[in-house]
Amino acid sequence: MFKEERSEQMFHWGMIGDIGEGRPNLGNQMDLSVYRLMQFTLRDVMIQRYGVEAADDIFRKAGEMAGREFCKAFIDKSWDFNTFVKRTKELLETLKVGILQIEEADLQNMRFILTVAEDLDCSGLPVCDETVCVYDEGFLGGLLGEYAGGKFAAKEVDCWCSGDRVCRFTVDQLSAE
Repeated sequence: MFKEERSEQMFHWGMIGDIGEGRPNLGNQMDLSVYRLMQFTLRDVMIQRYGVEAADDIFRKAGEMAGREFCKAFIDKSWDFNTFVKRTKELLETLKVGILQIEEADLQNMRFILTVAEDLDCSGLPVCDETVCVYDEGFLGGLLGEYAGGKFAAKEVDCWCSGDRVCRFTVDQLSAE
């Protein structure tokens, strides 16, 4: 499951396992600091080994895969856009990922500006004059790409770490070339 070499994605939702069976006492809840401990130490090792650009690329691609798989597991692609936004927002809040808001939606050009408040990855971190949510960029692009079809690129333009109190992303559909 994790030891074989491969060039294609192997992840599927079933790999998450039966958490209720495996954690009958602890369940699926844990402290956010433990999630950040895993994410930030993994990121630190990747930066040391491969550099910032490669680490960002890995995190973004992993986020994209996660967004696509999340959509496959939880989203009905036949929903109209307003239902998709409403249900996705509810789900992300229920799962305590963050509070999604759509600021602008240009469905004709498939261009969006959205925010995530109380973001899982960065809310509460010290201000460091940079955006840090590259995993979220991938996740949002993958989520929209799986729902709408095609490939989307998300770019974080505001972040808790850059001094804002929400993470703001532009999301654009990439042309099919």
